Amino acid sequence: MNRLDMMDQVHLANEDEDDLYGGFNDYNATLDTGDLENDPAFQHAVRTSHGRRPPPTAARMGTMGKGRMPPSSMGARPITGAQVGQDGQARPMTAVKGAGYRGSGAQFDPMNQSKGPAPPLETKPEDSPEEKIKQIEKKVNELIEESCFANDRREFQLALEKAKEAGRKERQLVRQREQMSANDQINLDLTYSVLFNLANQYAANEMYGEAINTYQVIVKNKMFSNAGRLKVNMGNIYFKQKQWQKSVKMYRMALDQVPNTHKNMRIKIMSNIGIAFVKMNQYNDAITSFEHIMMEQPTIATGFNLVLCYFALGDREKMKRAFQKLLMVDLKMEDEDKYLPHNDDKQYNLILEVIKNDDLRKIERKAKTEAERCIKSAAKIISPAIENTFAEGYDWCVEQVKGSSYVELAHDLEIDKALMYLKQKDFQQMKYSKMAIETLKSFEKKDTKVASTAATNLSFLYFLENDLSQAAKYAEVAMQADRYNPAALVNRGNVWYMQKDYEKAKQFYKEALENDLSCVEALYNLGLSNKKLARLEDALETFYKLHAILRNNAQVIYHIADIYDQLEDTAQATEWFMQLIGIVPTDATLLARLGEIFDNEGDKSQAFQYHYDSFKYFPSNIEIIEWLGAYYIDSQFCEKAIQYFERAALIQPNQVKWYMMIASCHRRSGNYQKALDTYKSINKRFPENIECLRFLVRLSTDMGLKDANDFATKLKKAEKSKELREQRVNSGSGRRGSGRKREGRENSAGSDSGSRAGSGTSLRSSARGERSAGSAARRTRPNFDDDEDAFGKKEVDASYSDPLGSMAERPKTAARRPNEVKDEFDDEELGDDLLPE
Repeated sequence: MNRLDMMDQVHLANEDEDDLYGGFNDYNATLDTGDLENDPAFQHAVRTSHGRRPPPTAARMGTMGKGRMPPSSMGARPITGAQVGQDGQARPMTAVKGAGYRGSGAQFDPMNQSKGPAPPLETKPEDSPEEKIKQIEKKVNELIEESCFANDRREFQLALEKAKEAGRKERQLVRQREQMSANDQINLDLTYSVLFNLANQYAANEMYGEAINTYQVIVKNKMFSNAGRLKVNMGNIYFKQKQWQKSVKMYRMALDQVPNTHKNMRIKIMSNIGIAFVKMNQYNDAITSFEHIMMEQPTIATGFNLVLCYFALGDREKMKRAFQKLLMVDLKMEDEDKYLPHNDDKQYNLILEVIKNDDLRKIERKAKTEAERCIKSAAKIISPAIENTFAEGYDWCVEQVKGSSYVELAHDLEIDKALMYLKQKDFQQMKYSKMAIETLKSFEKKDTKVASTAATNLSFLYFLENDLSQAAKYAEVAMQADRYNPAALVNRGNVWYMQKDYEKAKQFYKEALENDLSCVEALYNLGLSNKKLARLEDALETFYKLHAILRNNAQVIYHIADIYDQLEDTAQATEWFMQLIGIVPTDATLLARLGEIFDNEGDKSQAFQYHYDSFKYFPSNIEIIEWLGAYYIDSQFCEKAIQYFERAALIQPNQVKWYMMIASCHRRSGNYQKALDTYKSINKRFPENIECLRFLVRLSTDMGLKDANDFATKLKKAEKSKELREQRVNSGSGRRGSGRKREGRENSAGSDSGSRAGSGTSLRSSARGERSAGSAARRTRPNFDDDEDAFGKKEVDASYSDPLGSMAERPKTAARRPNEVKDEFDDEELGDDLLPE
């Protein structure tokens, strides 16, 4: 286009500016598409391929961009107003002109797939040093994570193994970097993590020496920043090892490394220093640390420790001041009223249901409970020291609590005061119990919760004093104040239990369990009630439930075993008793019970073992001593039975049967002389004992001693004395009135004369007995039982009953001794004329 044409176009444009809307109705006739359907040339060109234009190319697009029309084909009229698509439909023309871009017709192909598949991305070889180093670093991090997770699961041994493996991998990584001369690329953070985790795992496995050495490696390396703070961990390890001086040194070194901006960290370290000083009994140094903490950031635990330190020094005024500081600690908790429901705000109540037991609420409850526990403990500790009496000191503490933010705790302290009186256990003088009663009665007009607690404690107090009426009264008061109080229901049931009304007691125990399933007192007493009612199956089920709650409670296991024993299930009873012995191995009664079970089953060896163990732990049990002695006698070890009967004689020195058993053991073991001496000592101590005299007569006669007649005389006198005593008892029970009393006195006089006459006869008989004994000495062996009227007109009964029972018979055999000769005249008595001169 020449300059003239450009000027003409500019001139026309200026003319058009006069009429902004002119020319819109003017159009070229060639753009009229209304008659294209009636144009045969156009329709022929559309239906055939001859009239179609070739697809535009980049070159043609370039020429078309200059405003030139493409040439038509086969004489057809060019189409300028619309673009005809492949389906024969033309694109409608618009008055807006295109921006100048025209597509080439090709599809979007970012991956260039039209020319074939794209080549794969270039990857780095896996065996390259850089790739190996990255894989090792990844593996080290994974091992550290696994070690930490295992520690969180309390699998400390596995955590230590993972930490050691991470250390080996990390050293391998460092060596590879050194071989590549890439020391500047060593990951110090990774090395720090490996060593720190390894030290923690050593400490968790109580390998304190290795942990200290690992921490020293970190602390001494100047390349690790802030490594000095790890001396806190080293101080904790020394604290666990009770090396207080070293722990304080480490804490102070760590305190120097912590900046002042980390206030919480510094406070915790100073608290550790104070506790370490307390362990060393350096209370003044500990007070310095605790006082600083109470000034900077007071806590309940630090305030409690400060009270204890002043208590250890015995400073009354400072104890009071420290207690006041303890009460001034702010827990930074919101008002409890926010957790109360609103009647007119349903949305708030819904939110309250969500937040009242969430994690934050649990943390608040835990902090409040801990604070109340510390305040109560501090009050109990300092009360006897800050005033002249415990009551005055406790009253001062209560007054201080009432004036603090813990005003709700004052009622609990009052109840604790009453319970402290009860712990004095001076029920004889009733001094402290009366004070406790007065304290608890002061709460009867308080709010419902406090009144119920006070009445419950009063009921328990009267129950301990065996005042069941008052115990029942205050149990009823407690139930009226709070019907769902399980302790009050248990106390009421206990009163019925002591009154032997087990059915009503069961009802209260069951109601207590309905209100609180974890009330072990109600469950235990319910089992006892079922046992008293002989409902052993129900009792067994109850104690099994209690055993699920209290796994190693000896009393519960005993009742289960005892019920099985009553049900005659010996196998189960034995199993539970054995389990109980594992918990209380020194219970002598339990060992004796188990020995009795084995004895009834016929297992003498096991029975002896358990009876012997019971005797070892409780050597004063007469029943066990007697059983062991009888066991040795049955086993034909009479010598061993003697020591048990001697111990029984020491325990019961006035019981003649133990001495008789000792003598019988000597006699059965063949030691007749020792048996005779024992019987003589028994006769001196118990001269009226007839059985002892009969044994003496028997032994003396068998041994051919001259004392046989004397013992026979004593035996006859003892028998007559026994008969006279029996006659006096019988006559005394039959006499009535004063006349009968006189008659009784006459009979008594006659008895005395008869006794004197009898004694003279006994002396004479004794003389004849000596002569008889002299003649008997000339015989081979006298038979005491066959002597006729040897001691006078009345024959002396020398028969006896062995306290140990009859001796075991020797087994008989059919074989005859080889040297034994049958005497044909062994059943005939020889006269005196046939005896040798």
